[in-house]
Amino acid sequence: MDFFNDINYQLGNLIGLTLFDPQHFISLVVRLIINLVVVSIIARCFYFPHSRRRDYMFIFILMSMSIFLLVSLMEGDGMNLGAAMGLFAIFGIMRFRTEAVPIREMTYLFLLIAVSVVNALGRAEYHPKADYWDGFGLVTIVFVNLTFLCMVWLFESSRLVSNLCSKYIKYDNIALVSPDKRDELKADLEKRTGLHILRIEVGMIDFLKDSCLIRIYYDEPKDCGSSIEQVMKMPR
Repeated sequence: MDFFNDINYQLGNLIGLTLFDPQHFISLVVRLIINLVVVSIIARCFYFPHSRRRDYMFIFILMSMSIFLLVSLMEGDGMNLGAAMGLFAIFGIMRFRTEAVPIREMTYLFLLIAVSVVNALGRAEYHPKADYWDGFGLVTIVFVNLTFLCMVWLFESSRLVSNLCSKYIKYDNIALVSPDKRDELKADLEKRTGLHILRIEVGMIDFLKDSCLIRIYYDEPKDCGSSIEQVMKMPR
């Protein structure tokens, strides 16, 4: 141990870096593993089965791990930490402002960033003069991560929210949109979509193009939760 301390002291004076700090290294590795496991479970087991978007899943995992390492290595200097988070936010805005990111994906992004920041800052420091540890314990960090997982599981498994799904449809037969023909409209939409429709809302009607905007509500979990279901026009 004295050998490592001597090398750390010499390198610290020479280049401003130590060779190896076992306490900080082990703490970083443990928190990194916890963060990677939690983030991967949220992105792969909860987000991906509903959206089937590998691109967003890839972004979520890499961005959250980047945030974790960024905060972990800069947590000792408040100014550097603030500058790093600000720089990351600028790059994030530059990337996501070029694409209309659905609210569900943005919610997952902020959730995973929160998980990574909590895991990165969740460590304890020993104060020798007062002889006590200040900070978070391993049990607290695990509890917080399990809380994140439980929240995502509850909402994604529809334990707290309704299974009712909705979809926008651009409809071409405006002769059936009148209130007295709703049964015919419902039958036509069910025949075309193959869904059991529970409720219909008629929106904007364009008599020049003989079309209207309709929102249908149905109960079909396999067809619900995709990131494209709220798109109002064909992408280029």
